[in-house]
Amino acid sequence: MGIKVAYSGIGATLQITLVAVIIGITLGLFVALCKLSRHKIINLPAIVYVELLRGTPLLVQALILYYGVPMILQNHGIQFRWDYPIIAGMLVCGINSSAYVAEIIRSGLQAVDKGQLEASRSLGMTHFQSMKLVIIPQAFKIILPALGNEFVALIKETAVLSVITITEITRKSTLWSSVTFQSWPAYLGTAFVYLSLTIPLSRIVVYMERRMAQSDRS
Repeated sequence: MGIKVAYSGIGATLQITLVAVIIGITLGLFVALCKLSRHKIINLPAIVYVELLRGTPLLVQALILYYGVPMILQNHGIQFRWDYPIIAGMLVCGINSSAYVAEIIRSGLQAVDKGQLEASRSLGMTHFQSMKLVIIPQAFKIILPALGNEFVALIKETAVLSVITITEITRKSTLWSSVTFQSWPAYLGTAFVYLSLTIPLSRIVVYMERRMAQSDRS
């Protein structure tokens, strides 16, 4: 029964994870490119952004976004509240993930031989074209395993969103446990559901990593 209850919250967990992945990759790529800039006015805010998000717990960030932001806006005469907590969950997970993704992408871009950029520029490509067509595709192959691990972690991290009233897997189990007083089956079922999501994804990442390694050798 505990597993069935936990599975009823899987929809919210997957929705949050998928949207957060999109936000994380998009924003993370932008932040990574800013960190690689030689101009301090560009790379300094990116550095601060990454350090702040990586240095504070996701739980605290969720509380700030869901409870703190509306309070600040109300103090300035703007009435605002999160009518759909799941949107706040998607945003906070995506923003949090973007800081880690930015570091992954940055390391991948720096791992590509600098001669690749010089060669593409010598062929008449602009810096943007060189990054888009030559550097980023090569970096993606390098960072794919790390990205996969980040998204596996993101699925598990959605559990903290129960504190902002999102009825994902963990909150479903918590609510059921508080009514039935069956803590053991509730949380054992929760663990099983998370494993049913993370283990297949981890296997897919390993498979893709092996495939890329084989293609590089051939």
